[in-house]
Amino acid sequence: MPTLALAIVASVAAGVWAQRRYGAGAVRLTRRILDAILYAAMPFIVFFVLARAELTAGAGIGLLLGYASLAVVGLAAYALATRVLRLPTPTAAMVVIAAIMGNTGFFGAPLVATLLGHGALGAAITYDALVSGPMFFVVGFAVAAAFTTRGQAAGVRVRTYLLRNPPLVAVAAALVAPDALAPDVLVDIARILLIALAPVGFFVVGVQLASERTGLPPSLTRPAAVVIALRMALAPLLLLGLATATAVDVPDAYLLQAAMPVGVNTLVVAHAYDLDRALASAALAWSTALALGAALVAAALA
Repeated sequence: MPTLALAIVASVAAGVWAQRRYGAGAVRLTRRILDAILYAAMPFIVFFVLARAELTAGAGIGLLLGYASLAVVGLAAYALATRVLRLPTPTAAMVVIAAIMGNTGFFGAPLVATLLGHGALGAAITYDALVSGPMFFVVGFAVAAAFTTRGQAAGVRVRTYLLRNPPLVAVAAALVAPDALAPDVLVDIARILLIALAPVGFFVVGVQLASERTGLPPSLTRPAAVVIALRMALAPLLLLGLATATAVDVPDAYLLQAAMPVGVNTLVVAHAYDLDRALASAALAWSTALALGAALVAAALA
């Protein structure tokens, strides 16, 4: 756990230093990095990870409850962003996307292994692949397209959604691909690449935070506070409530994953659709800091 915390802090600090040292050059670099993640790394990871994903019947019910809880979170985020806060479109879209996208991959999975043991890692990876994954490459991109292509013809909206969403193509391919197209060595590489992207993603966060000139730590604005409350409090409480009401024995790993901070992939969606990157970075930074603090305390008490 301390290693994960140090890696995140070091990556964000490196991003802040790069922006202050190289200015606009560092920002241009992060845009190229996000393009590489969106159009190369993520399709590769999604295809080979999902091609081998396995799901048991019992765990599957828990995943459905996870989707149900995130649907409520998304609707609550939409209502608060548009009806209560009356935010501009790029910011409102980012509130919804950040609230439903948790960092269950390179933050949640290691945390589950640390707090619950390596025996729970399989459930954590399943949740990441079959809940958080679709929230990113299906729902997140769909919300962004819905907000940013209003007023355009249906064909234009669909074309924009597909062209700016390469991971979705990878999902479709993974669902029909035979196992022979996903050899063990490539599956292992995809999983390693997913972990390796963690410091890269937080480096981008550091550059974004420094470029916004909002100071460090970034300002905890009302939209960011709403995102954090929905992402880290409402989502896990809803999942726990649904599991209790339906008497479903949801794995503890699912409940922990449901409480993860804002996912780094929100920056990928924000970049692809020119949404509010400042909000994405601030919500990501604050929620990650809160999750790290809580995890360190839990690890010390365990």
